[in-house]
Amino acid sequence: MHLSSHTWMRPEPLERTLERLSRLGYASVELAGEPSAYPIRETGKLLRRYNIRCWGTVTIQQGSRDLIASDPQQRRDTIQYIKDVISMSAELGGQITTIVPGRVGKIVPSSTPENEWNWAVEGLREVAAFARDLNIRIGLEPLNRFETHFLNRTDQALALADEVGFDCGIAFDPFHLALEEKDMFAAMRTCGSRIVDFHVSDNNRHAAGDGSFDWLKIMSVLSEVGYDGGLAVEFMPPIDRTPVGKFAKEQLEADPIDIPADQLQFIIDHGSGVLSEGYYTMLLERSAETLRPFVTSSTDHCQAAQMLADQQGME
Repeated sequence: MHLSSHTWMRPEPLERTLERLSRLGYASVELAGEPSAYPIRETGKLLRRYNIRCWGTVTIQQGSRDLIASDPQQRRDTIQYIKDVISMSAELGGQITTIVPGRVGKIVPSSTPENEWNWAVEGLREVAAFARDLNIRIGLEPLNRFETHFLNRTDQALALADEVGFDCGIAFDPFHLALEEKDMFAAMRTCGSRIVDFHVSDNNRHAAGDGSFDWLKIMSVLSEVGYDGGLAVEFMPPIDRTPVGKFAKEQLEADPIDIPADQLQFIIDHGSGVLSEGYYTMLLERSAETLRPFVTSSTDHCQAAQMLADQQGME
Protein backbone atom coordinates (compact mmCIF):
# COMPACT_ATOMS: atom_id res chain seq x y z
CA MET A 1 0.00 0.00 0.00
CA HIS A 2 1.12 3.54 -0.63
CA LEU A 3 0.17 7.08 0.35
CA SER A 4 -2.08 8.80 -2.16
CA SER A 5 -4.39 11.80 -2.13
CA HIS A 6 -7.43 13.10 -3.96
CA THR A 7 -7.25 16.57 -5.48
CA TRP A 8 -10.86 17.81 -5.41
CA MET A 9 -10.93 18.93 -1.74
CA ARG A 10 -9.11 22.25 -2.36
CA PRO A 11 -9.17 24.21 -5.64
CA GLU A 12 -5.59 25.19 -6.46
CA PRO A 13 -3.01 24.76 -9.24
CA LEU A 14 -1.90 21.15 -9.65
CA GLU A 15 1.75 22.13 -9.21
CA ARG A 16 1.03 23.46 -5.73
CA THR A 17 -0.77 20.22 -4.88
CA LEU A 18 2.06 18.01 -6.14
CA GLU A 19 4.80 20.04 -4.47
CA ARG A 20 3.03 19.67 -1.13
CA LEU A 21 2.37 15.95 -1.56
CA SER A 22 5.98 15.31 -2.56
CA ARG A 23 7.26 17.26 0.44
CA LEU A 24 4.98 15.29 2.79
CA GLY A 25 6.04 11.90 1.45
CA TYR A 26 3.04 10.96 -0.67
CA ALA A 27 3.66 8.62 -3.59
CA SER A 28 0.67 9.15 -5.85
CA VAL A 29 -2.41 11.18 -6.62
CA GLU A 30 -6.01 10.31 -7.47
CA LEU A 31 -7.02 13.08 -9.83
CA ALA A 32 -10.45 14.65 -9.74
CA GLY A 33 -12.48 13.68 -12.78
CA GLU A 34 -12.16 17.01 -14.57
CA PRO A 35 -10.23 16.21 -17.76
CA SER A 36 -10.18 19.84 -18.94
CA ALA A 37 -8.31 20.80 -15.75
CA TYR A 38 -5.51 18.28 -16.36
CA PRO A 39 -4.08 18.51 -19.90
CA ILE A 40 -2.24 15.25 -20.39
CA ARG A 41 1.14 16.57 -21.55
CA GLU A 42 1.43 19.32 -18.92
CA THR A 43 0.08 17.08 -16.15
CA GLY A 44 2.51 14.32 -17.04
CA LYS A 45 5.43 16.73 -16.85
CA LEU A 46 4.35 17.93 -13.40
CA LEU A 47 3.92 14.38 -12.12
CA ARG A 48 7.44 13.51 -13.25
CA ARG A 49 8.89 16.74 -11.86
CA TYR A 50 7.61 16.00 -8.36
CA ASN A 51 8.03 12.22 -8.56
CA ILE A 52 4.33 11.62 -7.94
CA ARG A 53 2.60 8.95 -9.99
CA CYS A 54 -1.01 8.92 -11.08
CA TRP A 55 -2.79 6.21 -9.09
CA GLY A 56 -6.04 6.89 -10.93
CA THR A 57 -9.04 9.14 -11.27
CA VAL A 58 -12.43 9.57 -9.63
CA THR A 59 -15.66 10.79 -11.18
CA ILE A 60 -16.98 14.08 -9.82
CA GLN A 61 -20.73 13.59 -10.06
CA GLN A 62 -21.94 17.16 -9.93
CA GLY A 63 -24.25 19.25 -12.07
CA SER A 64 -25.92 17.07 -14.70
CA ARG A 65 -23.60 14.07 -14.33
CA ASP A 66 -25.89 11.19 -13.41
CA LEU A 67 -26.01 7.64 -14.80
CA ILE A 68 -29.47 7.09 -13.30
CA ALA A 69 -31.12 10.28 -14.56
CA SER A 70 -34.53 9.89 -16.21
CA ASP A 71 -33.34 11.92 -19.22
CA PRO A 72 -31.70 9.56 -21.80
CA GLN A 73 -29.45 12.31 -23.18
CA GLN A 74 -28.24 13.15 -19.69
CA ARG A 75 -27.28 9.50 -19.22
CA ARG A 76 -25.49 9.43 -22.58
CA ASP A 77 -23.57 12.58 -21.69
CA THR A 78 -22.60 11.03 -18.35
CA ILE A 79 -21.36 7.86 -20.03
CA GLN A 80 -19.13 9.94 -22.29
CA TYR A 81 -17.92 11.97 -19.32
CA ILE A 82 -16.93 8.80 -17.43
CA LYS A 83 -15.12 7.48 -20.50
CA ASP A 84 -13.15 10.73 -20.63
CA VAL A 85 -12.21 10.32 -16.95
CA ILE A 86 -11.10 6.74 -17.61
CA SER A 87 -9.04 7.86 -20.61
CA MET A 88 -7.34 10.50 -18.46
CA SER A 89 -6.32 7.81 -15.98
CA ALA A 90 -4.95 5.57 -18.73
CA GLU A 91 -3.02 8.33 -20.51
CA LEU A 92 -1.36 9.39 -17.27
CA GLY A 93 -0.32 5.86 -16.33
CA GLY A 94 -3.10 5.28 -13.80
CA GLN A 95 -4.44 1.91 -12.75
CA ILE A 96 -7.98 2.63 -11.55
CA THR A 97 -11.01 4.85 -11.90
CA THR A 98 -13.54 5.16 -9.10
CA ILE A 99 -17.13 5.71 -10.22
CA VAL A 100 -20.10 7.05 -8.29
CA PRO A 101 -23.12 6.18 -10.47
CA GLY A 102 -25.55 8.91 -9.36
CA ARG A 103 -25.16 12.61 -8.80
CA VAL A 104 -23.75 13.36 -5.35
CA GLY A 105 -26.39 15.07 -3.24
CA LYS A 106 -29.30 13.50 -5.13
CA ILE A 107 -31.37 11.76 -2.47
CA VAL A 108 -34.77 11.78 -4.20
CA PRO A 109 -35.26 9.19 -6.98
CA SER A 110 -36.13 10.35 -10.47
CA SER A 111 -37.72 7.07 -11.56
CA THR A 112 -38.60 3.57 -10.34
CA PRO A 113 -35.97 1.41 -8.59
CA GLU A 114 -36.06 -1.01 -11.53
CA ASN A 115 -35.43 1.73 -14.07
CA GLU A 116 -32.56 3.26 -12.12
CA TRP A 117 -30.92 -0.13 -11.65
CA ASN A 118 -31.22 -1.02 -15.33
CA TRP A 119 -29.90 2.38 -16.42
CA ALA A 120 -26.92 1.99 -14.10
CA VAL A 121 -26.14 -1.50 -15.40
CA GLU A 122 -26.47 -0.38 -19.01
CA GLY A 123 -24.22 2.64 -18.61
CA LEU A 124 -21.64 0.92 -16.45
CA ARG A 125 -21.32 -2.04 -18.84
CA GLU A 126 -20.39 0.36 -21.60
CA VAL A 127 -17.81 2.23 -19.54
CA ALA A 128 -16.44 -0.99 -18.00
CA ALA A 129 -15.83 -2.50 -21.43
CA PHE A 130 -14.12 0.74 -22.44
CA ALA A 131 -11.98 0.66 -19.29
CA ARG A 132 -10.95 -2.96 -19.84
CA ASP A 133 -9.61 -2.09 -23.28
CA LEU A 134 -7.45 0.63 -21.67
CA ASN A 135 -6.28 -1.69 -18.86
CA ILE A 136 -8.04 0.42 -16.22
CA ARG A 137 -9.95 -1.31 -13.45
CA ILE A 138 -13.07 0.47 -12.28
CA GLY A 139 -14.45 0.49 -8.75
CA LEU A 140 -18.01 1.43 -7.76
CA GLU A 141 -18.19 3.60 -4.66
CA PRO A 142 -21.17 3.35 -2.28
CA LEU A 143 -21.93 6.63 -0.48
CA ASN A 144 -23.93 7.21 2.67
CA ARG A 145 -27.67 7.82 2.51
CA PHE A 146 -27.29 11.58 2.96
CA GLU A 147 -25.29 11.88 -0.29
CA THR A 148 -27.13 9.43 -2.55
CA HIS A 149 -30.30 7.36 -2.48
CA PHE A 150 -28.94 4.78 -4.90
CA LEU A 151 -25.87 2.87 -3.74
CA ASN A 152 -25.18 2.87 0.01
CA ARG A 153 -23.77 -0.55 0.99
CA THR A 154 -21.19 -2.98 -0.31
CA ASP A 155 -23.72 -5.78 -0.90
CA GLN A 156 -25.57 -3.42 -3.26
CA ALA A 157 -22.32 -2.39 -4.95
CA LEU A 158 -21.21 -6.02 -5.35
CA ALA A 159 -24.58 -6.95 -6.86
CA LEU A 160 -24.27 -4.09 -9.34
CA ALA A 161 -20.65 -4.99 -10.13
CA ASP A 162 -21.70 -8.61 -10.75
CA GLU A 163 -24.30 -7.51 -13.29
CA VAL A 164 -21.86 -5.14 -14.95
CA GLY A 165 -19.10 -7.76 -15.30
CA PHE A 166 -15.71 -6.89 -16.83
CA ASP A 167 -13.97 -7.43 -13.45
CA CYS A 168 -15.78 -4.44 -11.99
CA GLY A 169 -14.69 -3.86 -8.40
CA ILE A 170 -15.44 -1.76 -5.32
CA ALA A 171 -14.02 1.54 -4.09
CA PHE A 172 -14.19 1.25 -0.31
CA ASP A 173 -14.63 4.40 1.77
CA PRO A 174 -14.89 3.72 5.51
CA PHE A 175 -16.41 7.14 6.22
CA HIS A 176 -19.52 6.17 4.27
CA LEU A 177 -19.57 2.48 5.08
CA ALA A 178 -19.11 2.77 8.84
CA LEU A 179 -22.51 4.45 8.79
CA GLU A 180 -24.25 2.04 6.43
CA GLU A 181 -22.76 -1.38 7.19
CA LYS A 182 -23.74 -3.57 10.13
CA ASP A 183 -20.08 -4.63 10.39
CA MET A 184 -17.62 -2.59 8.32
CA PHE A 185 -14.80 -5.11 8.79
CA ALA A 186 -16.99 -8.00 7.67
CA ALA A 187 -17.88 -5.90 4.61
CA MET A 188 -14.20 -5.37 3.86
CA ARG A 189 -13.59 -9.10 4.06
CA THR A 190 -16.57 -9.86 1.84
CA CYS A 191 -15.32 -7.42 -0.80
CA GLY A 192 -11.86 -8.99 -0.51
CA SER A 193 -9.81 -8.80 -3.68
CA ARG A 194 -12.55 -6.79 -5.37
CA ILE A 195 -11.47 -3.67 -3.48
CA VAL A 196 -9.69 -1.67 -6.17
CA ASP A 197 -9.40 1.66 -4.35
CA PHE A 198 -9.48 2.75 -0.72
CA HIS A 199 -10.42 6.25 0.40
CA VAL A 200 -9.15 7.62 3.70
CA SER A 201 -10.74 9.91 6.26
CA ASP A 202 -11.81 9.32 9.82
CA ASN A 203 -15.36 8.68 11.03
CA ASN A 204 -16.00 12.45 11.26
CA ARG A 205 -14.38 13.05 7.85
CA HIS A 206 -11.44 14.76 9.49
CA ALA A 207 -7.92 13.51 8.81
CA ALA A 208 -7.15 9.90 9.63
CA GLY A 209 -6.21 9.78 13.31
CA ASP A 210 -8.47 12.66 14.31
CA GLY A 211 -11.54 10.55 14.89
CA SER A 212 -12.58 7.23 16.39
CA PHE A 213 -11.59 4.75 13.66
CA ASP A 214 -9.24 1.93 14.64
CA TRP A 215 -6.66 2.36 11.90
CA LEU A 216 -4.58 -0.56 13.09
CA LYS A 217 -7.55 -2.86 12.57
CA ILE A 218 -8.57 -1.24 9.28
CA MET A 219 -5.09 -1.61 7.82
CA SER A 220 -4.73 -5.14 9.16
CA VAL A 221 -7.95 -6.22 7.42
CA LEU A 222 -6.89 -4.49 4.21
CA SER A 223 -3.63 -6.40 4.35
CA GLU A 224 -5.50 -9.61 5.13
CA VAL A 225 -7.64 -9.31 1.97
CA GLY A 226 -4.55 -8.59 -0.12
CA TYR A 227 -5.12 -4.93 -0.92
CA ASP A 228 -1.92 -3.31 -2.16
CA GLY A 229 -3.09 -0.10 -3.81
CA GLY A 230 -3.41 3.55 -2.93
CA LEU A 231 -4.58 4.86 0.42
CA ALA A 232 -6.29 7.86 -1.15
CA VAL A 233 -6.69 10.58 1.47
CA GLU A 234 -10.07 12.30 1.12
CA PHE A 235 -10.89 14.36 4.21
CA MET A 236 -13.64 16.96 4.09
CA PRO A 237 -14.05 18.37 7.59
CA PRO A 238 -17.09 20.34 8.74
CA ILE A 239 -16.55 24.06 9.21
CA ASP A 240 -16.77 25.25 12.81
CA ARG A 241 -18.48 28.65 12.62
CA THR A 242 -18.72 29.09 16.39
CA PRO A 243 -16.38 30.77 18.88
CA VAL A 244 -15.07 27.28 19.69
CA GLY A 245 -13.59 27.16 16.20
CA LYS A 246 -12.62 30.83 16.14
CA PHE A 247 -15.46 31.42 13.68
CA ALA A 248 -13.70 29.24 11.08
CA LYS A 249 -10.93 31.81 10.60
CA GLU A 250 -8.22 29.14 10.63
CA GLN A 251 -10.19 26.65 8.53
CA LEU A 252 -11.47 28.74 5.63
CA GLU A 253 -9.52 30.41 2.86
CA ALA A 254 -9.58 34.16 3.43
CA ASP A 255 -8.37 35.22 -0.02
CA PRO A 256 -10.59 35.06 -3.11
CA ILE A 257 -10.19 31.85 -5.09
CA ASP A 258 -11.35 31.36 -8.67
CA ILE A 259 -13.56 28.29 -8.48
CA PRO A 260 -16.34 27.13 -10.83
CA ALA A 261 -19.79 27.33 -9.29
CA ASP A 262 -20.41 23.57 -9.67
CA GLN A 263 -17.15 22.73 -7.90
CA LEU A 264 -17.91 25.11 -5.05
CA GLN A 265 -21.38 23.62 -4.69
CA PHE A 266 -19.87 20.11 -4.70
CA ILE A 267 -17.66 21.07 -1.75
CA ILE A 268 -20.53 22.76 0.08
CA ASP A 269 -22.74 19.70 -0.51
CA HIS A 270 -20.10 17.72 1.40
CA GLY A 271 -20.73 19.91 4.45
CA SER A 272 -17.45 21.80 4.18
CA GLY A 273 -15.94 24.84 2.48
CA VAL A 274 -12.84 26.08 0.68
CA LEU A 275 -10.09 25.22 3.15
CA SER A 276 -7.14 27.48 3.84
CA GLU A 277 -3.74 26.30 2.65
CA GLY A 278 -2.38 26.01 6.17
CA TYR A 279 -5.32 24.00 7.46
CA TYR A 280 -5.36 21.80 4.37
CA THR A 281 -1.64 21.08 4.71
CA MET A 282 -2.09 20.20 8.37
CA LEU A 283 -4.80 17.66 7.48
CA LEU A 284 -2.51 16.04 4.89
CA GLU A 285 0.33 15.91 7.41
CA ARG A 286 -1.92 14.30 10.02
CA SER A 287 -3.21 11.74 7.53
CA ALA A 288 0.33 10.81 6.47
CA GLU A 289 1.44 10.53 10.10
CA THR A 290 -1.37 8.05 10.82
CA LEU A 291 -0.92 5.98 7.67
CA ARG A 292 2.86 5.95 7.33
CA PRO A 293 3.42 2.89 9.56
CA PHE A 294 1.44 0.85 7.02
CA VAL A 295 3.10 2.17 3.88
CA THR A 296 5.72 -0.53 3.84
CA SER A 297 6.58 -3.71 2.04
CA SER A 298 4.42 -6.68 2.93
CA THR A 299 7.26 -8.27 4.89
CA ASP A 300 7.48 -5.22 7.13
CA HIS A 301 3.73 -4.71 7.57
CA CYS A 302 3.26 -6.76 10.73
CA GLN A 303 6.24 -5.10 12.41
CA ALA A 304 4.95 -1.63 11.47
CA ALA A 305 1.47 -2.44 12.73
CA GLN A 306 2.89 -3.66 16.02
CA MET A 307 4.88 -0.44 16.36
CA LEU A 308 1.68 1.58 16.01
CA ALA A 309 -0.09 -0.65 18.51
CA ASP A 310 2.72 -0.10 21.00
CA GLN A 311 2.51 3.67 20.44
CA GLN A 312 -1.24 3.62 21.02
CA GLY A 313 -0.75 1.61 24.19
CA MET A 314 1.56 4.29 25.59
CA GLU A 315 -0.93 7.13 24.94
